Amino acid sequence: MKVLQATNERETNFFENDETLNKILEQMLDPQLLEYAKRELQDFGGLTAGEIDERAKHTDREGEPRLKRYNKYGEETSEIWVNDGYKKTVQQSYNTGIVGYVHKEIPQLGRKGNYVYSFAQGYLLSHAEPGFYCPITLTMATAYLLDHYASEELKARFLPHVCSTGDVELFEGATFLTERQGGSDVGANVVEAKFDGENYRIYGEKYFASNAGMCGVAMVLARMQDAPSGSKGLTLFAVPWKKEDGSVNGLRIRRLKDKLGVRAVPSGEVEFDGALAYVVGNPTKGIYYMLEALNLSRICNAVASIGIMRRAFLEAKHYVSNREAFGQVLTNYPMIQDSLAKFAAKLHVEVAATFDLIQQYDRVTNGKGTERERILNRLYIAIIKKETAEQAVKFASEAIELHGGNGYIEDFVTPRLLRDAQVLTVWEGTANILALEVIRLFKKYDAHKLFVDEMNKRLQAIQGSTLKEVVVNQINELEKQLQIFVALEDAAQTYEAKEIAKKMALLYESVIAVEWAEQYGDKYEKLADIYLEDSWRLRKIGEPMKTLQYYNEIM
Repeated sequence: MKVLQATNERETNFFENDETLNKILEQMLDPQLLEYAKRELQDFGGLTAGEIDERAKHTDREGEPRLKRYNKYGEETSEIWVNDGYKKTVQQSYNTGIVGYVHKEIPQLGRKGNYVYSFAQGYLLSHAEPGFYCPITLTMATAYLLDHYASEELKARFLPHVCSTGDVELFEGATFLTERQGGSDVGANVVEAKFDGENYRIYGEKYFASNAGMCGVAMVLARMQDAPSGSKGLTLFAVPWKKEDGSVNGLRIRRLKDKLGVRAVPSGEVEFDGALAYVVGNPTKGIYYMLEALNLSRICNAVASIGIMRRAFLEAKHYVSNREAFGQVLTNYPMIQDSLAKFAAKLHVEVAATFDLIQQYDRVTNGKGTERERILNRLYIAIIKKETAEQAVKFASEAIELHGGNGYIEDFVTPRLLRDAQVLTVWEGTANILALEVIRLFKKYDAHKLFVDEMNKRLQAIQGSTLKEVVVNQINELEKQLQIFVALEDAAQTYEAKEIAKKMALLYESVIAVEWAEQYGDKYEKLADIYLEDSWRLRKIGEPMKTLQYYNEIM
């Protein structure tokens, strides 16, 4: 074996050659914002493929955050040390407006951006540093909660800092939900908020608090005295990390978690001992506010997943295009072509589907969406979060396999992609939790009926694609399965729900694949054809392989 001279160049800019993302932006942004976004994403795509990627490797292997509990005088400070490169990534990322321009005007345009643009930035960042995208996710959620529900006084105090683009001091955000005895069962939370006659003070422990020590303000769920038990008794509080004199605000970090991956984000156990806190919104609606923020975080989770997927694909493609075995470059072998073509098809469709729901999320959060869109958006978020997270693990694992032994060596990015991907199946809701969300939406809103109706409407609008019939057949079959599912007993539903969610995700993606095939034809029709054949297991043994027939045209 020997390594041949490169037959294709390694990516030096994660944006400029991403045809799917470029077409998404052209579909979803008006001309003014599109021109601005493409210019900025071109610059950010170069940073993420270059110096941000290099710094991510250093942070993961040698420069991960560390806890400094005490200063030289023995005073408890619960300070988090991060390396200088990490600080540079913080500056370069937030200054793009990845958080801020959703909530404030872009100076050059005199208007706000939107989530489509923000998530395009997050997608590029996640090619290089999905771990650091977690603090950005938490800051986005914090900004959302403050902007939508905080009093004008609280907004004025915190929101400009949370949305900083270099104009004022940055306050990164955090959302502290998880407690040791509760986990996903937030209703079991016991952290207390006590009123001292003038202010509320927080007491208790949050067991998995990401961005601890780096955040300027944390959004914390706590139970007021005499509040009812369960999740409905929780109130949302804004808790500044430090007092106005710069000292720590009645809290401490017990320790940082030694995580498998996403080492860039400091996740710790935080104890509150009289931390000054401010009520956000209606005290009886804390859980509802946080669940809205959780939906936003689930989109971020999906965006991180597709970022990892594309990086895994790019790394695998580059490696097998430059490696020779048994006298031939690996890309000459049908098995390799089949793997890459399936990668390309699934990646394209999953990116398109994720941004499809993001565009709808923009409408819903701006108050322009209908009740139907709001319900469908919750459903899309649940099923796509689950599907993208699972695919990120699959893509990262298969990229390692395509690299052979080198894929398992930390000199390559592939091990980190797998370690970082694995948490995405856990954060913001496991597959089981997401399946329960799907069941709730079915029972409360008949979301399964809305879904089938919406998919049929979108299919009816497709006139020219020969692939439409495949999806029509699948939706007819799914509709029968949904009728059986909703009639099952509760216990049986919980068992079947994950498979139902999987099929709904594949159907949603299939509709989008055919829409792209009709709109753009050529390469995108072939990608859709491969996607449908692979997703629905349509090819019989011995039949011609479309992945090989179309390989040169789609790659």
